[in-house]
Amino acid sequence: MALPAPPPARVFAELVPAQAQAQAPTPTPAPAGRGGPPAPTGREVHVSGSAELSAGPDRARVSLRLGSRKEEAGAARSSVARRLEYIAQSARQRGVPVCIIFSDFGKMQNVCNLLIEKLGTAVTISPPHFYHTPEATDTLRRQVCVAAVGNTRRKAQEVCRLFGQSLGKPLLIREEETKEWGGHIDSHLSNSPDSLTLQERIQNATAYASCRVFAVFEIKGKENRRNKLL
Repeated sequence: MALPAPPPARVFAELVPAQAQAQAPTPTPAPAGRGGPPAPTGREVHVSGSAELSAGPDRARVSLRLGSRKEEAGAARSSVARRLEYIAQSARQRGVPVCIIFSDFGKMQNVCNLLIEKLGTAVTISPPHFYHTPEATDTLRRQVCVAAVGNTRRKAQEVCRLFGQSLGKPLLIREEETKEWGGHIDSHLSNSPDSLTLQERIQNATAYASCRVFAVFEIKGKENRRNKLL
């Protein structure tokens, strides 16, 4: 019985020999004052690298509903107004916005517990909705791209050291693929069951991002032995 053919190999690093560069056509120099692609150095290392990061939500929104039962409508409205003022004072005293959008989840728990303790059944507090601000999402995208470039450079360094060479300057860095999944935005309506714990809700709202880059680095020559020892 014939054995199945082995899967094709995946090349993550490639050392370009000088002979291959010599056979390539000589590029036309760019006119003075205009930037052009870097001239081939004769020896290059081509590598690809990737990174994956996650970021927990940076905001939480809590909805409150107040109720009061009085014999007269005016007395009920007055009671609700007093309770609303108490909620606003409780939030302000703890340094959180009156709109009950929290960036500190510990303070959020303290405020909600205090309101339930003081107001009892007169207040209904919805489970917190965790989400990411646009600034937090952009930060995650930048961080995962920078991490992928750093991983790619370290891989190129290891490949060069394997052959006793030292890594030179980058000639090309190209972002090939980015992916994002998970996470919530402010307008997203969460359908999580009320039985979830706070940590489970934060985990469900955690955002993930991955990035893959391709880079070409110059090979400078033999690695300095002194630097190698350092």
